[in-house]
Amino acid sequence: MTDGIGAQEPKGPRPAAEARVDYTGAVYGSLLAASVVVGTDPLESFSRLRLVLLLLATGVVFWAAHVFARLFGARVAEGTLRGRAVRQDLVAEWPIVKAAVPPALAVAVSPLLGLGPEGTLWLALCVAITGQVGWATLAALRANATRRLMLVAGAANLLLGLLIVLLKVALH
Repeated sequence: MTDGIGAQEPKGPRPAAEARVDYTGAVYGSLLAASVVVGTDPLESFSRLRLVLLLLATGVVFWAAHVFARLFGARVAEGTLRGRAVRQDLVAEWPIVKAAVPPALAVAVSPLLGLGPEGTLWLALCVAITGQVGWATLAALRANATRRLMLVAGAANLLLGLLIVLLKVALH
């Protein structure tokens, strides 16, 4: 049985932890990290440490903003603003921060690969886009989507990533 968009309903009950997995934050966080990289100019006093901190700090700030929006956009209206709900929202949005880690690590190890500023930015951008496509595809897989829908999810996120690459090329 399908839900109309290609996802098949799982057979039998899902474990509670699996049912709660949401990859939205990871996809969004990867896209956010790619945007931070694109906005970095390799010709303006480039600092790897500054870019690593910027990637991580941006992830944390957007995580906090998403938690705040969930809490005061939905929880207050529903009357469910309690400690447990707050903790759930903190955890649910954490993948936004986690998605910033691989591009930040790519920036950190780029000197070991002999990359200059431009090469470092391209590596971080490719890592972020790969994460974005990977998380979207994994989300579709974990939702028991059809192969076609998994391909659509991956391709749509790859297209978003390529748009970011075009933006980088146009800006620099």
